[in-house]
Amino acid sequence: MEELQIKVAQAVHVLNHDSQSCNRVAANQWLVQFQQTDSAWEVATSILTSDHRSFRTDFEVEFFAAQILKRKLLTQICLALSSLMLHAVEHSKPIEQLFYSLQNLQTQDDGNIAVLEMLTVLPEVIEDQSADCNISSARRGEYGREVRAGCFSEIPPSSLPTHPLLSFVFNSLQVALSFDLAIEVLIELVSRYEGVPQVLLCRIGYLKEVLLLPALTNGDEKVIGGLACLMSEIGQAAPSLIVEASSEALAMADALLSCVAYPSGDWEIADSTLQFWVSLASYILGLDADSGRKRKHVEDMFFSVFSALLDGLLLRAQVDDSTINDDTGALDLPDGLAQFRVNLVELLVDICQLLRSATFVQKIFFGGWMTSNEEISWKEVETKMFALNVVAEVVLQEGQTFDFSVIMHLVTILSSRASNELKGFVCIVYRSVADVVGSYSKWLSAFQTNARPLLLFLAAGISQPQSSTACASALRKLCEDASAVVYEPSNLEILIWIGEGLEKRHLPLEEEDEVVSAITLLLGFVPSKELRNSMLARLLCPSYESIGKLIDDAHGHSLRHNPATYTQILNSAVRGLYRIGTIFSHLAAPLSSGPAADDPTLVLLGVFCPVLEKLLRSDHMENGSLSVAACRALSQAIHSSGQHFVTLLPKALDCLSTNFLAFQSHDCFIRTASVVIEEFGSKEDYGPLFISTFQRFTYAASIMALTSSYICDQEPDLVEAYSNFASTFVCGCPKVQAKQVELLDQHCDMFQEVLAASGTLLEASLQKAAICCTAMHRGAALAAMSFMSCFLEVGLTSLLESTTCVLERSFDAMAIQVVSHSGEGIVSNVVYALLGVSAMSRVHTLPIEYLKQGEAEALVPVWLKALAGAATDYVESKSCDGGKNTLTPELKTTLDKVVTSHKVVLFMKGNKDFPQCGFSHTVVQILKSLNVPFETVNILENDMVRQGLKEYSNWPTFPQLYIEGEFFGGCDIAVEAYKNGQLQELLEKALCS
Repeated sequence: MEELQIKVAQAVHVLNHDSQSCNRVAANQWLVQFQQTDSAWEVATSILTSDHRSFRTDFEVEFFAAQILKRKLLTQICLALSSLMLHAVEHSKPIEQLFYSLQNLQTQDDGNIAVLEMLTVLPEVIEDQSADCNISSARRGEYGREVRAGCFSEIPPSSLPTHPLLSFVFNSLQVALSFDLAIEVLIELVSRYEGVPQVLLCRIGYLKEVLLLPALTNGDEKVIGGLACLMSEIGQAAPSLIVEASSEALAMADALLSCVAYPSGDWEIADSTLQFWVSLASYILGLDADSGRKRKHVEDMFFSVFSALLDGLLLRAQVDDSTINDDTGALDLPDGLAQFRVNLVELLVDICQLLRSATFVQKIFFGGWMTSNEEISWKEVETKMFALNVVAEVVLQEGQTFDFSVIMHLVTILSSRASNELKGFVCIVYRSVADVVGSYSKWLSAFQTNARPLLLFLAAGISQPQSSTACASALRKLCEDASAVVYEPSNLEILIWIGEGLEKRHLPLEEEDEVVSAITLLLGFVPSKELRNSMLARLLCPSYESIGKLIDDAHGHSLRHNPATYTQILNSAVRGLYRIGTIFSHLAAPLSSGPAADDPTLVLLGVFCPVLEKLLRSDHMENGSLSVAACRALSQAIHSSGQHFVTLLPKALDCLSTNFLAFQSHDCFIRTASVVIEEFGSKEDYGPLFISTFQRFTYAASIMALTSSYICDQEPDLVEAYSNFASTFVCGCPKVQAKQVELLDQHCDMFQEVLAASGTLLEASLQKAAICCTAMHRGAALAAMSFMSCFLEVGLTSLLESTTCVLERSFDAMAIQVVSHSGEGIVSNVVYALLGVSAMSRVHTLPIEYLKQGEAEALVPVWLKALAGAATDYVESKSCDGGKNTLTPELKTTLDKVVTSHKVVLFMKGNKDFPQCGFSHTVVQILKSLNVPFETVNILENDMVRQGLKEYSNWPTFPQLYIEGEFFGGCDIAVEAYKNGQLQELLEKALCS
């Protein structure tokens, strides 16, 4: 008990005195939960009756304990009153009699406080009266609704304004001791009874003139905050009354504007009004189109209100001089202001829509805050940049351009400052201006003269921790939106200077990725391959140097003797690999498979692969971060280079599998091998290589050790990586019977032989999956089940397509063999995963001991019968539509319309501007080189389209090229036809027809 008392005392002290808002919130949540426990009464009594004081001398703990007892006593009284009411069925209006008694209580000492306390507690406990009542639940519910709304449900609306109890509560606002309770009761009534808001709106003049204005003059924040909450609730409950723009409604809007502008230290008063303004703005914006004239009238009526509101919000959202001081080195906004701004975003967007972007931006730039004759108010600048950035989407959608010379003036001033001057609040200003530059980059870069100042501004800001994120993001957007303007030689030098300095800046990896992506995207527009390769070499030079230090034979052993130096070099190598991977992700593979010595992708690949191979074969790969970075770079290189990586497959898979056997905690090697299989699984010549890789992974010690669900839970990432690799292995090659192209027939035959030869491996992997699907870890269990489903789907599809007989070495025969050997274990483990104790413990609504004694024997046969029935239905549905049930009639109609609406359509991974696989890259470049207008469809955005297309075209891989509504082929066929000129000829005929 004493320990719990100490915890209560500590929580109360944190709530009342801690400077961190997050700590105060946590303490308040704990105290609220504590008050609901059974021990709260005993602890409170012990605190108040203790002979020795172990708490602070300000009695705050004793006060809290007294509040608990007071609340508990009130609850008990209200429970008794509720029970009496519910049992008093002989009275026609028991609630009216109850509230009549409460009115009589007002004449006694402290009666007003007692009545208000009762009104705050009574609605909370009425519903606790349940089974012990001898009246029907319907009757009890009726009384419950009446009590929640007080006695007002029995009063005609015309008499409500003069009701004595409402008048009593309203008048209690004038008494300091009862003010808080009166506000609480009125807010409760406003939210529960629809007639009360209109009544209180009629008394808004009294609230404003008698209570609010004196409080604003005297700085009484308790009264201001309480009235702000009450008026906000009134407006939210009845926005239709407010938009009528009556004198009372406008008076309330004016009163709330005063509350917004009041400079409270923690922004809570202004924050409490935001929901009212949001609900009002949303109501006006949501008026039906049929009532357009009415909406225009309402907007005109409230234009001045929202205009004044914007002024007040911009003033209130500024940093107060008392909350931030450059001399202390403060580098971020106060917690209260930061949260206020988060809540402010939606309202600013609504205001911009109501006032229109032209007016909004004009108010942002109005006021002479950037004239050369006055000292710049950086706090005002920072707030207005925040607002301008928030509404960027609305401003850009309306499409009305503005004179952003003010922004460029700020850019020039800030970028001209010395680096030692970019500290304190100036860094926050820098960040806000950078956000605006990123949001409006397309408009700001419309003038070529702006490009260089913008780049210099962002280059300086990237070096500062406080503004680096915003500047890196803005640089990426600028290079995307203004590539034609920025890639001039002088601007390229600035970009390369930024890239060369990344090694020294030590930015977070996400920000480095933004910067490198921006530079690489821009280099892609440089027409001169020689210049582009030179720039790339300079950009990559620090990365290769950092990796070279790590794998240099001269330092390979001595570095480890100095842990600090070795760690530093490791981190530099990791960053270098991340930069190389990012560059690969934005480079496109060349069109032809022949030599192209000057192509950037091949040049980079030729330099990178020997370095990476040497790194992968070194002992340094035991470092987890280095392994992940190397695998990421290799994956990006595969995606970018496409078919040009084929000759490197043996070395790549050998390095990956060898490293996994050496460092089996690094699942990144398996994940990268999955990328290889996914990209090149269609290369039948490498079937034996894929099988040997699968074999090395499957029989690795860590995979063989997955013998129970407990072990799977200890290694969920490994389970996911291996299961996904096995799924990719099964699904990575064509599995349909080709009828269109002889090449595909041969390809499928080879695929069948490859999978048939891997029967033992698939059987072992399927058995592992059956174990792993029972794991508690959701990701591991789902990955295992996904592989099992994938294997069974492929096997069943192949079996149904064998219309004549099952060949001895076919995948059909292998699937039958694997399932026959593993079927019993698969079924038992799937049932256990679905119904077992381990699965049920994840479902909180069911008891842990779900299967009682004897139920397993009864349920398992039922489940087996259900599974058998489902399998029969599945086979029948497959047989009826030729085994192709993913192509629905609706989807077929959609695809027909897509391929016939355009001369040339390419279904691909990604789009023409950003392909997401090497083969898609290649076909896009072929079409672009032929100057052919074509449309692209990103299959990654819709899995139904992705699967349905395989049946629609009878072609299992992507990309898929359609010409004049007819399927032409995939990447290999497109490349071959491009080389022999057939593709050009066919496209010319199509475009001329």
